[in-house]
Amino acid sequence: MTDHVHDLRSVREATERLLTAVAKLDNAALAEQSHLPGWTRGHVLAHLARNADALVNVFEGRPMYASAEARDADIESGSGRPLVEQLEDVRNSADRFQAVTDAVQDWSATVELRNGVTDLASNVPFRRLVEVELHHVDLDAGYGLADLPEEFTRREIAFLADRWAGNPDVPPVTLRTPQDDGVWHTGSTSGEAVTLTGPPAELLGWLAGRESKGARLTVDGGALPALPPL
Repeated sequence: MTDHVHDLRSVREATERLLTAVAKLDNAALAEQSHLPGWTRGHVLAHLARNADALVNVFEGRPMYASAEARDADIESGSGRPLVEQLEDVRNSADRFQAVTDAVQDWSATVELRNGVTDLASNVPFRRLVEVELHHVDLDAGYGLADLPEEFTRREIAFLADRWAGNPDVPPVTLRTPQDDGVWHTGSTSGEAVTLTGPPAELLGWLAGRESKGARLTVDGGALPALPPL
């Protein structure tokens, strides 16, 4: 069962790690390319701020974003701001998210996210944690997949494995750590079965399309499968 109180505490801790790292950058560094194609570090930070506000909308019963076009325009318009403004925006939007989650919520309620996706309100804090942690990695500022908290990494592996489960475009895949202290299954139920073995950070890299994207995993039963875009 999801523990939203624990997840909200993790969101606060992850946000502080990210803000501390970003504060060491400068304006020129924000204009440099992030790990995400076509996005600078400024784009990543603008997205994080607007995502926090979008989740406030979710908890308050409004559409997450006015439209896909408005979401993209807000990220683009906010991407070129100086460091001090980026830091202020990320912190203030995080405070707004914290304030709405500190208020009385029906955590058992079903809420609507983007593109018709629904989820329990209690799962939204973990979704925010995913945004903060993975986009911290995307900043290319010295924080990699191997630096993520182990609990988070394993939960996100399970979440993404479930996302691709039953997808006919993904063969049956078993993911396992070398010590077999973590085993996950994803993909369809038909086709050539593949087993991917490696540290949790590398397994997450394949599932999330980050860093080496699974290139350092041991692959048994076929080639490294390609995943659809997240």
